[in-house]
Amino acid sequence: MTNPLCDPYLILAKVYQGGKYLKQAIAETPVEPLNKARTVRICYGVMEKDIYLAHIIDANTQKQPKSTVKIILKIALYMLEFMDKHDYMVVDSAVALVKKLGKEGAAGFVNAFLRSYKIPPLPDKTDEALCVKTSSPLWLVKKIRRSYKGEAESILSAPSKGVCVRFVKGADIYLGKPHIDTPFENVHIFKNFVRDEGFFKGDYTFQSVGSIAVCAAVEPCANFLDACSAPGGKAVLVSGKCEKVTACELHGHRTELIKSYFSRMGVTNAEAVTADSSVFNPEYEGAFDGVLCDAPCSGTGVINENPDIKLFRKEEDIENLAQIQYKILSNCARYVKEGGRLYYSTCSILPEENDSVVYKFLRDCPQFVLEIPSSPLAHRTTKFGLQFLPHISLGAGFYLTSFVKEKK
Repeated sequence: MTNPLCDPYLILAKVYQGGKYLKQAIAETPVEPLNKARTVRICYGVMEKDIYLAHIIDANTQKQPKSTVKIILKIALYMLEFMDKHDYMVVDSAVALVKKLGKEGAAGFVNAFLRSYKIPPLPDKTDEALCVKTSSPLWLVKKIRRSYKGEAESILSAPSKGVCVRFVKGADIYLGKPHIDTPFENVHIFKNFVRDEGFFKGDYTFQSVGSIAVCAAVEPCANFLDACSAPGGKAVLVSGKCEKVTACELHGHRTELIKSYFSRMGVTNAEAVTADSSVFNPEYEGAFDGVLCDAPCSGTGVINENPDIKLFRKEEDIENLAQIQYKILSNCARYVKEGGRLYYSTCSILPEENDSVVYKFLRDCPQFVLEIPSSPLAHRTTKFGLQFLPHISLGAGFYLTSFVKEKK
């Protein structure tokens, strides 16, 4: 039988040591098909609990283990603490894997550690305690507590609700499975959903409930621009109520993904182009009735779906991202016709990327009037927009607002 720690290690080593995103590492790593679900669960679990697992290791060791050994310890600890696996099986498998990887000298340490470790208490300070408890970076904990006060723990620990599926047709045959209904027609969240031939026929697609909420707020129009489009879900959905959709994407390979998405879903009134939406395109000036800037962001609102964000995102990234967001928003504002609408969204829960960017935009672009949209998805209303939060919005952390360009 394959060592149950082996496949998770091969994937997580690419994340911790190679800097790859978890989804990419899973996709490119051959794993035992029979136990793939278990492997994926372990990998996501270790990422979700990374800081908590590191806290246990730090409290039970005098010096930091080498990277390879530390990854194995995190996997073993996750299996012991969160999967109720037999101690002897996990310990023996961890020791065997250490030896297989040529770290025989660490085998005794791994064996002793996993047989004797204790769960340490949380740190005394509030921020540090919440950092460990929710396995969130300290800088993020401080920002969330500052912005959301007593809701911070609920926001940081909100789990994913499952797989969000938007049906075009044939939903009835799937609704016998356990699911959560959303406020959007033909959109349901499943705890488990296995892709079948209906996906390739365009009967349904996978799209987050936050993304769908953004699209639901878009007013029907003749000519619409999705300025930061990949992977293309919003452009596909908006194409159902706009006569023509142009989807822009910075990277050519991602533009091809959008085209494939259009083809799979049978969309014929949209085109995908490779372009930098932060750089002015004279051909687009005043050409669109509606423009959506779903700007690149920290992803702090979707950590429950992408836990490696906690590992890779740094505090200094936020200011740089806010500058990019403002640049895209202010540039794309030039593409809106008089009387047209401009939409701004992110998958962030940080005000620096949301209300602060909008404040600066309104200050510098007085021809645009704020018009906060409504949404049936639970949210908080901020000074300048709607903030969807993971603990109240079916797991989604998104921001959305809109503007109308006044006629001269």
